[in-house]
Amino acid sequence: MEEVKKFSLSEVTLHSSKKDCWLVIHDKVYDVTKFLEDHPGGEDVLIHASANGDATDSFEDVGHSSTATAMMMSFQIGVLDSYDAGSDAGASAGVAGSAFAAPKTNPTAAPNYSLSDYLLPLLILVVATAAWYYLTVVNKA
Repeated sequence: MEEVKKFSLSEVTLHSSKKDCWLVIHDKVYDVTKFLEDHPGGEDVLIHASANGDATDSFEDVGHSSTATAMMMSFQIGVLDSYDAGSDAGASAGVAGSAFAAPKTNPTAAPNYSLSDYLLPLLILVVATAAWYYLTVVNKA
């Protein structure tokens, strides 16, 4: 069996350009340089995720299809130094035969809310109230 190449996160982050782009998703290293132009979200998304180091959260937030997940296997070039192959057993993301691990989450962790999570609904409420006021009160006058 072929030995899996291991990379450090600092080594992976050196590859964050259009000519050489590597990503880390679930502690696996992918060379997505040839996929940059074909990525539906655009090449800038991948390059930015590459520069940030671990792109697992970004990948999961988008909600990629099982086809995209299966396609990833062809781009895998290795794993992170900290990768534990035993953690993948039975944890694939619904793709048969995939070595793609499910996200590691802590169900007891408190949700992480930011100020913008509250401002957008508040702004929508203010605009709706202003529109209602204008259409009912101001137009009758």
